[in-house]
Amino acid sequence: MFSICRQNHPATGIEHAVSCCFFNSEEKCLVTAGANILKIFRLIPEVDIKERPIDGSAPKMKLECLANYTLWGSIMCLQTVKVHGTGGDLLLVSFKDAKLAVLQYDPNTHNLATLSLHYFEEDDMKGGWTSHNHIPWIRVDPENRCFVMLLYGRKLAVLPLRRETNAEDSDLLEMKPLDTKMPQPVSSKAPVMASYVIALKDLDEKIDNVIDLQFLHGYYEPTLLLLYEPVRTFPGRTAVRMDTCAMLGVSLNLHARVHPSIWAVTGLPFDCVSAVPIQRPLGGCLILAVNSVIYLNQSIPPYGVSLNSAANHSTNFPLKIQEGVCLTLESVCVSTLGPQKLALSLRSGQLYLLTLLADSVRSIRSFHFDKAAASVLTTCMCICEDSFMFLGSRLGNSLLLKFSEKERHTLTQVERPTATIDLTTEESSSNAKKRRMESLSDCMASDVQDIRDKDELEVYGSDKRTSTELTTYMFEVCDSLLNIGPIGDVSMGEPAFQEAAAAGGVELVTTSGYGKNGALCVLRRSVRPQLVTTFHLPGCIDMWTVIGELHGQNEANKNDVQDSEGSHSYMLLSQTDSTMVLQTGEEINEVDNSGFSTQSPTIFAGNLGNNKYIVQITSVAIRLIKGSQQVQHIHVDGGAIEAGVADPYVCVLTGAGRILVLALREAARGTARLAALRHSPPATPPAARCCAYRDLSGLFSSSPINIDVSNIKGENVVKKGMKPPNRNVKNEGAKDNPDVIHDINDEDDLLYGGDQTPASMVSLMQTERGQREGVTVHSRRDWWRRHFIDHKPTYWLFVVRSNGNMEIYSLPDMRLSFLVRGVINGAKVLMDSLESVPEIIGQTSNEDLISGLDDHDSMQGALKEIMVVGLGNKGSRPLLFLRTENELMIYQVFQYAKGNLKMRFRRLPLGLPRIPVSNENVEDASSDNSNIKKNVKKLRYFGNIAGYNGVFVCGSPGLWILLTPRGELRCHPHATAQEDSFVSIFAPFNNVNCLQGFLYFNIESELRICVLPTHLTYDAPWPVRKVPLRTTPHFVTYHLESKTYCVVTSQSAPTKTYYKFNGEDKELSDETAKGERFPYPMQDRFSIMLFSPVSWEIIPNTKIELEEWEHVTCLKNVSLAYEGTRSGLKGYIALGTNYNYSEDITSRGRILIYDIIEVVPEPGQPLTKNRFKEIYAKEQKGPVTAITQVLGFLVSAVGQKIYIWQLRDGDLVGVAFIDTQVYVHRVLSVKSMLLAADVYRSVALMRFQEHHRTLSLAARDMRTAQVFDVEFMVDNSNLGFVVSEIEGNFVLFMYQPEARESFGGQRLIRKADYHLGQKVNCMFRIACCSLPEQRDDAALNVSDKRHCTMFATLDGGLGYILPLSEKVYRRLLMLQNVMNNYCCHLAGLNPKAHRTYKSARKLVGGPARGILDGDLVSQFLYLPQNERSEIAKKIGTKVEEILSDLIEIDKLTAHF
Repeated sequence: MFSICRQNHPATGIEHAVSCCFFNSEEKCLVTAGANILKIFRLIPEVDIKERPIDGSAPKMKLECLANYTLWGSIMCLQTVKVHGTGGDLLLVSFKDAKLAVLQYDPNTHNLATLSLHYFEEDDMKGGWTSHNHIPWIRVDPENRCFVMLLYGRKLAVLPLRRETNAEDSDLLEMKPLDTKMPQPVSSKAPVMASYVIALKDLDEKIDNVIDLQFLHGYYEPTLLLLYEPVRTFPGRTAVRMDTCAMLGVSLNLHARVHPSIWAVTGLPFDCVSAVPIQRPLGGCLILAVNSVIYLNQSIPPYGVSLNSAANHSTNFPLKIQEGVCLTLESVCVSTLGPQKLALSLRSGQLYLLTLLADSVRSIRSFHFDKAAASVLTTCMCICEDSFMFLGSRLGNSLLLKFSEKERHTLTQVERPTATIDLTTEESSSNAKKRRMESLSDCMASDVQDIRDKDELEVYGSDKRTSTELTTYMFEVCDSLLNIGPIGDVSMGEPAFQEAAAAGGVELVTTSGYGKNGALCVLRRSVRPQLVTTFHLPGCIDMWTVIGELHGQNEANKNDVQDSEGSHSYMLLSQTDSTMVLQTGEEINEVDNSGFSTQSPTIFAGNLGNNKYIVQITSVAIRLIKGSQQVQHIHVDGGAIEAGVADPYVCVLTGAGRILVLALREAARGTARLAALRHSPPATPPAARCCAYRDLSGLFSSSPINIDVSNIKGENVVKKGMKPPNRNVKNEGAKDNPDVIHDINDEDDLLYGGDQTPASMVSLMQTERGQREGVTVHSRRDWWRRHFIDHKPTYWLFVVRSNGNMEIYSLPDMRLSFLVRGVINGAKVLMDSLESVPEIIGQTSNEDLISGLDDHDSMQGALKEIMVVGLGNKGSRPLLFLRTENELMIYQVFQYAKGNLKMRFRRLPLGLPRIPVSNENVEDASSDNSNIKKNVKKLRYFGNIAGYNGVFVCGSPGLWILLTPRGELRCHPHATAQEDSFVSIFAPFNNVNCLQGFLYFNIESELRICVLPTHLTYDAPWPVRKVPLRTTPHFVTYHLESKTYCVVTSQSAPTKTYYKFNGEDKELSDETAKGERFPYPMQDRFSIMLFSPVSWEIIPNTKIELEEWEHVTCLKNVSLAYEGTRSGLKGYIALGTNYNYSEDITSRGRILIYDIIEVVPEPGQPLTKNRFKEIYAKEQKGPVTAITQVLGFLVSAVGQKIYIWQLRDGDLVGVAFIDTQVYVHRVLSVKSMLLAADVYRSVALMRFQEHHRTLSLAARDMRTAQVFDVEFMVDNSNLGFVVSEIEGNFVLFMYQPEARESFGGQRLIRKADYHLGQKVNCMFRIACCSLPEQRDDAALNVSDKRHCTMFATLDGGLGYILPLSEKVYRRLLMLQNVMNNYCCHLAGLNPKAHRTYKSARKLVGGPARGILDGDLVSQFLYLPQNERSEIAKKIGTKVEEILSDLIEIDKLTAHF
């Protein structure tokens, strides 16, 4: 059984975040990592240029993704380090079990460059151990002298960093800036020197079970602190053994490679969780335990406080009581705000500020905890720039917070209770936000004026009352990153609305999040528009909508539709020999005398002069129209075949390959005309395609200027001598003209106040010293002002010649600025050939001219279309689209230091192998008409459809390509219904009756007027709607008869009671006497409810609360036989539960069966027509852990047995049972076969014989494996069993009793295995999509009996496993083996090694493999043409066959 596995929705959770100068040494970026995805963000202002803040503080910012890298391995730890002479910072990434890669941004290719690899997985490193649960932590010395990595929890790899001469050794005045023209790292030497390994037992023989390790601040040599637990204990054993943790300080002498122990502390509490180094001037470190906080410093006695009363009995360490708090710090995340301020994010999502209060001799006197906000459940924290905090989460949406100091207050011994703001709720009104901001915790206020020494926080007053100056912070949510993980359960259901149901038929609903971040996510793969109306208009081959003056329209309505795009008042429909003009107001009417040309087909129509004028280009003429009057008519010699507009320029390509460029000239009296430019592009070789582009990004510049925004009296200083070595992709530089720079400076001086004083050497020395010491010194607090530089638009003409060259000319002077040879070959990076060929390319020899003329038609046939658009934040991300017959290539511009234009193009992966198929087979008798049809543009830019701008690609299926201010390219197919997925023509349409909508023609020649449903977020890998529940969702299932979703959730609350065993029975014990400082345990209260897919709200009166202590373990929609008849099956909701009392009390559970019935709805509440009706609810002899149905009978796993029941007279009657292994948590059935998954003992296959009423074991997997989920794989007559394991593996088993290795059918045969790298908790099957056309070789043509097995991961990813025929499998397997060497091995990771089965136990045989890596194979689509041909030649096949296989696999899995 052969198959392919592909993840088509990336992981969305975030587990690591660091802030560093990634692209260059100037701009800070946020680097996030989750699963195998690495993303680079930067902060951009959310406000407009006109609304920049007056008070000089940073405005509200949002995150923009600049780069996205997928690695062949899950990231275990991420850190950053600054090495002198390398430009940007280095990324240190570790992978399981003990691999380390040092990465840096490569400015040549806009990719990651691997600087060094470190592999510590030799057998002698492992010390004979086979299972390794330790994370390979990386820790960096604050002064960037070295970094260390923990190996297997028992050894330490030390990697010294190369250091150049220090600033103090040389005169600062003689320091020259780096030669920034070099795109390569300036230092030729490797930044990481030879590593060596320290065995921790050599430092101290007691070191074991390392809890944390950190570098300390303020030591002459790198000093490492190790927090460890030599002999372990647990809470139930603290009466016998407590205070088991210890701490050791080790000084690392990197030259001599000696490491003396300089500091040791023993007897720390057993529940220590982490160590936090404290910055100078205090130094030392903070030990965080679950119930206490302890400050340790080498020179002073320790100071510790207990956070709750549990610390009184669990430790003998001397602790003071911290009044006014009752906290526990398990799973805490910490970030340093300053030398004495820490931000703590607790496991409940609460955000606390911890202030260390010191006396005059740097001795800690007390701690102050300030509850600042309630936020997301945090996995990682990071400070970005100086006033922003990023909270990364894998349990909810990640947040960007802005924190600002409130005025300083004086804290006295008496504290008021503090109010808390919740940053996870979304309140729309500004009053609510204002109220939320003002309700932050407030200390008793009175200013303290008489503090001289900044480091001295203590103010001496009377003996009785001591007051301390504190700073409180105000937090505000600026941005959030969507996360749909962890996906615990998934269900397929029908969309609520008819159009959507007809289009796709199925949508996915997943559970995601935990606690207050709990939500349901509704996912669709395709965009399903909402239909407004339809017209039948046959014979139309092209369509445009233009903005004009509407006569007689209601002013109020006119204001409603006025937005940045304006209201479309005319629609032009081009036919084979004429043009139809429709006026669109309240109604759509055809107009005759409109100033438009109607006698010939229109090639292009658009707006000029800020939408005041309309230009219409027909095959023979150009017309300029204002309102409904023709202003100018220009005849075109040779016939126009293609045209484009970049206001105020119009470019027209004639049939002879000449380009005509016109500019709009407006006279003083309001008249306007189009005039040809004085310069025109060279006529030879003939042009095949052209387009004009208006650039607002500032990237199209011949002189990148480093605009250094310094903090000297708010002035923007431009240092002309310094040019950035590898500027950010989107770091906007100024234009060619040096005068513009002075304009910018003058404008900024006016706005912010200017001063011509140069930066003093003191600040330079402070900055240098601060960088060496690791202290964040902000030499410029107005770093954000670079984003408010308003770039003047520049204009460019893109021309693709018949010889395959792409030329970029500047307008209006028509200077050749960029040249790319062989642009349609699909190279990964398009480089400027003018860098190496200085002469002007327009002058060619006669031979070139003749060959160019011959190639004109073939080039026009090869390249169908070229388009350049500026998407993203304020058009700052220019994208180049190239469309050939069967391929769409998208390139983004990135900044590059060399060349005439300081930029290059990098190809972006589309994420979809299916390229829209154009319907160009219709041949016309007239050659002119066929030419017009052939040149109809399939790439359509839209400026505002439901608030999104992007490009629509016409074809089958249509494609929506979006790049929002978030900065990530999104690609969504149009509706999946066969008759409606083909889009022949598309145009945006903004009208009083169709706000921000669009028009398209489908295959039936129907004009459809639609809008996008706005309840979905399209700026996501799949269109998604997240429905917040504010509780933990556990299970979701779709009930087909009532078309509702049944959801099981739980709410946690502290409990003061518990059950204990009194010798005979359980007895309820009340523990209220523990007091207010006792951290009471949390108890989950489960409930079951119905959700309506119409409103995505709980249907009123359908919520059923289960009993206390009762946990739901399984939920399923089961089809059981009606009472008395065997013919009919009915769907019931079945639940299995367990009473979780304590380990001393026997576990028992219940089986609950509900029917969803229809009742008369309540007045005004149509959704209340559905209710639960309880059919059965009785206690069983053990916990009910799994439930399903077989042949109309109910199957349940109760304790260590599996029972089969028959529902009769509202009761369950036992039919058969069988004994099983340890704990069966999943049971699946197909026909009379049952597949049971055990938590520890892998899977077993059983057979139910209804006539004999017996349940017997057929075969099982003999090995030990921890199983998460199981599902069937159906390939025509073959049945396989897919098992998801705890290590992130898939294993495929088959039942083949004839095979020798099955021991007569007792053993399931392992056919294939595959390492996904993410844990899969839920899988489901769906029949493969039917192919519209079958290929002749019939390789994939029996798709009707094949099922696609879909899976969802705990990191928020989705994917599929699809059975393949052997022929396709063999071909793609050869491709995979060759691609393994062709693909880019980022961080030195090998795809083949990554996909090999991983297990802590040694396998008896080798890995079976047998499942293709779809992610690797699909990269073939993004290879250049020559590499594709080379690979196809190596494996003895054709490129077309491989592409055909990949596209058909995608069509078979095009669900949702």
